[in-house]
Amino acid sequence: MVVYGDIQSGNCFKVKLLLSLLDIEHEWRVVDVVAKETQTKEFLALSPKGKIPIVVLDDGKVLSESNAILGYFAEQSDLLPHDRFEKAKVYEWLFFEQYSHEPYIAVARFINKYLGMPREREAEYESLQAGGHSALAIMEKQLNETSFLVGSQLSIADLSLYAYTHVAHEGGFDLSQYPAVLGWIERIQTLPNYIGME
Repeated sequence: MVVYGDIQSGNCFKVKLLLSLLDIEHEWRVVDVVAKETQTKEFLALSPKGKIPIVVLDDGKVLSESNAILGYFAEQSDLLPHDRFEKAKVYEWLFFEQYSHEPYIAVARFINKYLGMPREREAEYESLQAGGHSALAIMEKQLNETSFLVGSQLSIADLSLYAYTHVAHEGGFDLSQYPAVLGWIERIQTLPNYIGME
């Protein structure tokens, strides 16, 4: 099995972290988005959307979209609840991550960390701050009530949101305002087989 990604990308890192926690063997192939390696003819043959991460399974089938990949590998593990309602709550958080969290926190981080805050994107960067803080406040509220996002058990909802949250400061978000989120980050970082962004 081959995974194409960039470990510094939260969407890729969440897949790498899941595979490590579940001890799933794979080959990791680094793809440089800034160098437009996702736009080559060879890569587009695997992923017509030209996005990472993608997983090429042993049988040649290809999976894309980070949260779909998490769902695939978590199936029948402790990282995806068997209870129908709790499983739906996990997917609720996965949709939240892609629509209410990642578009603000990940994009602000990309503008600052990857692009070096070009002047023409400063206004966009500033405009992302309110949305990012709104997402963090929602997480803070939940994590004041439960150890993980869906009750007391770690799930792929946590891994998905952890990926960009633990580096949110690189997008200008001060996590000291969110003590429950910081405690949750520490709990994840002490898991067996935990790996960090390299």
